[in-house]
Amino acid sequence: MKPTATSRVRKHLGAAAFTLLEMMVVLLIIALIIGSVAVMMGGIENNAQGVTTSAKVNGIQGALMSYKMANLTYPTQEQGLEALVTRPTSQPAPKRWTQLLKADSLTDPWGRKMAYRNPGKRNTNGYDVYSFGPDGLDNTEDDIGNW
Repeated sequence: MKPTATSRVRKHLGAAAFTLLEMMVVLLIIALIIGSVAVMMGGIENNAQGVTTSAKVNGIQGALMSYKMANLTYPTQEQGLEALVTRPTSQPAPKRWTQLLKADSLTDPWGRKMAYRNPGKRNTNGYDVYSFGPDGLDNTEDDIGNW
């Protein structure tokens, strides 16, 4: 029996179609690629937050240096970094105070206030300015500061 045109078309289409198993394999590969990209992007975001925090620490250090030049002392532990934003009322009251930073520059990328210690624990001859880092805990390996 001679094959008809219809049977030849069906045979040809059957060979060109994808099976369910082949489709599942392709979808699995696509899902793995998307998952890998998502994981890599998360690492980039954490790195960017660390770089941003380091830049904020450097900016705060510059403001603290300006504060000291104008007032001959750094803000006390009690006055904290807020002394760079609003005039301190506690002693030693600054003689020549000017606003050196905006309030939003005292928060890290994770939404927490930057920490300040005077005298410093890590910089025993000065002060510590730092962020608690991604975990939000003090004195852990992910803290980012002026040390």
